[in-house]
Order: sequence, then structure tokens, then C-alpha cells
Amino acid sequence: MSLALSLPRARTLSPVLPVVAVVALLALPVSPGGEGGAGPADALSALVVLYCAVRLLRQRRRPLSRTAAVVLGLPVVGLALAAAGASSPGAGITGLGRYLQIFVLVPAAVLLLIRDRSDFRLLAWSFVGLAGWQGAVGVHQFATGTGASYQGETIRAVGTFGPQDVMGMATVVSFGLVCAVGLALGRAPVRQRAIATACALGLLLPLALSFSRGAWIAAAVACSAQLALAGVRRALTVGAVAVAAGIVLVGGFGVGSAMLQERVGSITRVADAPDQSVTDRYTMWAAAAGMWRDRPLTGVGLKGFPENRDAHASVALSAGSDTDGAGAGFRRQPLLSPHNMYLLILGEQGLVGLLGLAGGWLALLVCAVRGWARVRRAGAPGPDCALVACGLLLWQLTDFLYADIGGPSTVLTAVCLGLAAWWALVGGDGREEALAR
Repeated sequence: MSLALSLPRARTLSPVLPVVAVVALLALPVSPGGEGGAGPADALSALVVLYCAVRLLRQRRRPLSRTAAVVLGLPVVGLALAAAGASSPGAGITGLGRYLQIFVLVPAAVLLLIRDRSDFRLLAWSFVGLAGWQGAVGVHQFATGTGASYQGETIRAVGTFGPQDVMGMATVVSFGLVCAVGLALGRAPVRQRAIATACALGLLLPLALSFSRGAWIAAAVACSAQLALAGVRRALTVGAVAVAAGIVLVGGFGVGSAMLQERVGSITRVADAPDQSVTDRYTMWAAAAGMWRDRPLTGVGLKGFPENRDAHASVALSAGSDTDGAGAGFRRQPLLSPHNMYLLILGEQGLVGLLGLAGGWLALLVCAVRGWARVRRAGAPGPDCALVACGLLLWQLTDFLYADIGGPSTVLTAVCLGLAAWWALVGGDGREEALAR
């Protein structure tokens, strides 16, 4: 694929290339039977933060604007309080380090290493490339019956992440889809927009075969918002093409049509006839809410959900979820989080933590939309960057209703937040032009 794609400045060794390397490392397979925790990409992300710090010291310049420092630093107070209230110093330090990595340090480093819109687009295309690879692996798993177990068949597309992180491929493909849609709706040359459109349509299939209801809903919300921001006329055109592609893939070729229909139908049956996974999810949500009611301001402490779960959960909660296939043997994974980021924060960090983290995310979204409005009014370049940033934020904030952090793909969330933060706090408010002058 011709990824010269308006990215000629990549040849000048852009400082964002180490971040691209973090994304690329997520293409490596996870060891079968692994715990799904930190991996090589996490280690490299730590080096990226160090590289960014050294670069700032050498340049001797003010790293962040006051607004950026406040928005990115909001979670620190709540995290510090929750770490101090953890059940053990080890749990507090481990949890604090992970949260700082994902929501503060790596996003700030990504923001500081992006120089301009060309770097932004380079990183967005790296998301698309990773999604294409993981999606191809996932489609092969479905076609050959070598995926993760789903309804007794090893057909669930999980990419290289394995059954221990069934949301990993869905997350990666969703990010790639959102980036491709944003790039396709921009003002780039026709060839580039055509490639982005083809990538977006191609990623619909692996996303469907992930059987991830949360990722489907989040992708629908994000892409619909991108289309609406791009204009009603284009929204209707692109929407018609996407619907036609879905009908051809699922209806025409029968790509898992029965299972997909059942999975889609289950979204509307969560109240009257929920399956065990939905029952477990609701039970854990109630447990997290119970922890918050016990300690409303600061929560039960970082990493406190597992040990407080049984005291707040009803008997409807199962012992764990079964995983199998995709190169790993059968195992039962314990349910150690509520699969809702907002409730996890509320239970472990209380209102202080939720206001810090969710308040920062909401501020980024407001600034990103304001940047889009500025570009639209002025007819300036960069609508594709605005659409990518707004789409990524909306996808992540919606997906957090059905998922939380955990697994090798989590570091991509940090990169996504950094990418969106650059547009919201630098590219979208005109600071890029000011810095260039």
C-alpha cells in the first residue's frame, strides 16, 4: 500500500516514529496462556516517555500549555488518594503506575512528540495498518475455525491477542476503522480518500466477526458522529455504502449471518432474557456501585475491586468466564473487574477519581469539537484530523460503558488519548500555527 500518503515528513525522522513503533509492536502475537498483562508495547511506551523527557530537556522549552497541563493532570489527585487507600502498598504503587502510564504520561508524551498534522496523519495511518493486520488474522481465524471459542465453536476473531484478551482485536480494529473514516472524510487527494474508504469498508468484516457488542455500539456512535460532523449529504452517501457492504458480506455471502443476527439481537434482550455474560456484567456493576456507596469520595482503593467484589455481589455472579481456542487451552478466567470503566473508577477511586479522569476526557472532547468548528468556519486544512480525534474520543468514551483497561491492547488507549489530545489542545486551537511561526 502506498503509505507515502501525504506523509513525506516521515522521511525526516519525525519524533513521533517511536510512538508508531509502539503501535507496531501490538502486531506481535501474545504468548498462549499468558495473563494478558503488560507486554513489549508497554515497555516501549515507557521508553517513549523517557525519550520525550530527554528531548524536552535538550530543547529547554515549556512542554505544555497551562490548559493542557490542567486537563492531563486532573486525574493525578484522585489517583494519589486512591493509591494511599489501597489495601497494600504494592497494590497502590502498581495501580498508580498503570493509571499514570495510560491516562497521563503516555498521552502527554504523544501530544508533545506530534509536531504537526503530517505527524498526526502518520500516527492515524499506523492505527489503520495495525487494524488491517489484526483484522486479516481475525478473518482467517473465523474462516479456518482457529479462533477463540464462541458458542462451542472456535470461530471468534481475536487476532494475535488470544482468548485471554478477546476485546483486543475488536479495540484495534475499531480504532483503525474510526481513523480510516476520519481520513476518508477529509480534504486529502482523491486517491488517499479512496484508500481510506476501502480500508474502512474492509475493517467492517473483522469487527463483525469479533462478536463484541460493546465495540459495535461504540463504533456505530463514533462513525455516525464523524459522518454528521462531515455533513448530512456525505453522511447519507457513506452510510448507504456501509449498509450495502454489510448486506453483501453478511446477507450475500452468509458470513456468520445466523450467529451475528443472534448476537445483534442479544443487545436488545439484556433486560428480559440476558445471557450469563450480561448477568455477570450487571452483577459486577452493582458490586462496584456498592463499593462506591460504602466510600463515596475516595473509593476502596486502587486494585481493590477483586477483594471487595464478593462482599457486594449477589449470588447471580458466576465463578468466572471460560476461554478456549486461538492456540490456548481451556481455562476459567476470574472476573476481576466490572467491565465498565466509569464504575471501576467510581468503586476504586470514588467521586474524586471519577471527576478527575472523566472530567479530563470530557474537556478533551469539548476542545476537540471546538477545534473542528474552528476549522469548519475558516475553511482551513485539518478537518480529517478533527474527525479522527473526535471519533476516537467518542469511541473510547462509549466503549468505557462496556469495558475497562486491561490486557496488551490497553497501551493503544493511551496512544489514542494522546493523539486526540494533540488535536484538542494544540492543533485544533491554532497553537500549531503559532508554534510554526
